[in-house]
Amino acid sequence: MNKSLYPLMLSDRVVQAIDALAAQSGTNRSNMVNQILADYVSYITPEKRMEQVFGEMEHLLTGRDSFQVLLRGNSSILNMRSALTYKYNPNVRYSVELYRGGEAAFGELRVTMRTKNHSLLLYIMQFFKLWMRIESSYVPGCQYAVSDGRFTRKLMLRMDMEVTGEELGRMLSDYVGAFDGALKAFFYHLDEPQQAVAQVEKCYREYYQNCGPRL
Repeated sequence: MNKSLYPLMLSDRVVQAIDALAAQSGTNRSNMVNQILADYVSYITPEKRMEQVFGEMEHLLTGRDSFQVLLRGNSSILNMRSALTYKYNPNVRYSVELYRGGEAAFGELRVTMRTKNHSLLLYIMQFFKLWMRIESSYVPGCQYAVSDGRFTRKLMLRMDMEVTGEELGRMLSDYVGAFDGALKAFFYHLDEPQQAVAQVEKCYREYYQNCGPRL
């Protein structure tokens, strides 16, 4: 969304109140005035939409025992973590970043496992590649990037449809939940490679049947 400079004459007391509200919200005066005016004319700013998306995700994912939503330091990124049942219960970090517009993709999902354990790193990379192979067979054209212990997937709407922030939050929660469930199933069956693959396929198939190719 383009922004321009507009000179305004405002009461000092109004500005003081806006500054106090901006400080409480962790933003600045200009953004606060922009949001107040947008709310007044019922316009959804990119920042407001992000707030709706992440608010819905926090509501849905914190209801699951496996997820911990981390404090937000950036309005465009939501960070979460989930523990794996593997030796010292390592954490997997999920980061959903939403773009402010202009790209075909509206954001990206990053999944990170920071570890120096060679076996654990090997397993997590096997899972990332397996997930990409299975998902691509259902939804061709997904954009991925994988490096040591890190998985990135571009997020885009697969159908020509308008969705609210809350609806998008539910879609992202469904995807992250399916990914995490498949990851846990994979690690649970590490000693049974064929069963591990079958369980990941089962998790994705159930997600696809329930949610469809929306992302």
